[in-house]
Amino acid sequence: MAKTRYPDSSVHKRLLDHLTTAVMMVDADLRIRYLNPAAEILLFASAQRSVGQRLPDCFFDDEDSSAALHRCIDEGHPFTRREAKLAIAPGQEIVADYSMVQLSDPGQPVSLLVELQPLDRMLRIGREEALVHAHQATRALVRGVAHELKNPLGGIRGAAQLLERALPDPDLAEYTRVIIDEADRLRSLADRMLGPRRLPYFRSLNIHECLEHVRQLVLAEHPEGVAVRRDYDTSLPEIPADRDQMVQVVLNLVRNAVQALTEARIEDARVILRTRVLRQYTIGTVRHRMVLKVDIEDNGPGIAEELRETLFYPMVSGRANGSGLGLSIAQSIINQHSGLIECESAVGKTVFSLVLPMEAQAEMDEVGARVLASGHRPE
Repeated sequence: MAKTRYPDSSVHKRLLDHLTTAVMMVDADLRIRYLNPAAEILLFASAQRSVGQRLPDCFFDDEDSSAALHRCIDEGHPFTRREAKLAIAPGQEIVADYSMVQLSDPGQPVSLLVELQPLDRMLRIGREEALVHAHQATRALVRGVAHELKNPLGGIRGAAQLLERALPDPDLAEYTRVIIDEADRLRSLADRMLGPRRLPYFRSLNIHECLEHVRQLVLAEHPEGVAVRRDYDTSLPEIPADRDQMVQVVLNLVRNAVQALTEARIEDARVILRTRVLRQYTIGTVRHRMVLKVDIEDNGPGIAEELRETLFYPMVSGRANGSGLGLSIAQSIINQHSGLIECESAVGKTVFSLVLPMEAQAEMDEVGARVLASGHRPE
């Protein structure tokens, strides 16, 4: 019986090995016979270990993909699937487009050529761009409303003060005091809706010092019931950031996690503070050589699915007594640091991730100089 001619040391193999597109070849029994280097990188698999294994057992483990593979072998019809989820390891998936075509030469066994195009990065970039644009548009709308609120509130407060002085009975001042107090409360809310009132004051920051400060504050507020654990990469360099604003952001996220755990009365409640460095990472449309990733993870009940898409919008809250401004302000602060806050949530695991660029010291000094020249100082 003639053997299938799979890529060898010929020019064809050299061409496949140098493609940036992930390519696999499988035989009629759906056993992997070849992976090019791009496929090894995409699927986190070595050719030496994967060759000989059945493709449905390794990656294409859903019924639709397996059926499509068999149809392509039996009928010879090319097949393409968009945004498919491929299981590359237990609990780990990638999103990719893939196409398969039958290779059949006279006198040779049938085989399939499978091409894969990863989509994770493009989907993430698109999701981040949409998040940033939606947040910016919503923040602009809320700021406009807040400004419009502050103007009549000043007049109401002033009129109440004048009325208080002209009242014939001092006991009636109780009512004008209510007007003044409520006007002050609404003005405070309008100020919070406007977001950060100053630009970041960039200086070298040890992110672990910032996280430890927040950890001590939270443990002092909740001495029992919730464990705050650390998983730090202590080799991380300092980053350009505003310390006070970073403390504000992290403290807001950790407090939210602790409140969710406390309200749900989770046994073995825990919050994990994790730091890692990512290389060649794109934030929005800008690619950075290195970025810092700070995860605030909890094992709480998770965030309701209907809130996940609008989580960072102003006035959106999952709690009855929440203002809905904390996450929106936190996102604005991180945006001013050229970063982004992302969230992934499921029952038993919610992770808020801060992604911040780790620019060179010279670039940080230049940013800091521009802030100082603009007349902004730390408050």
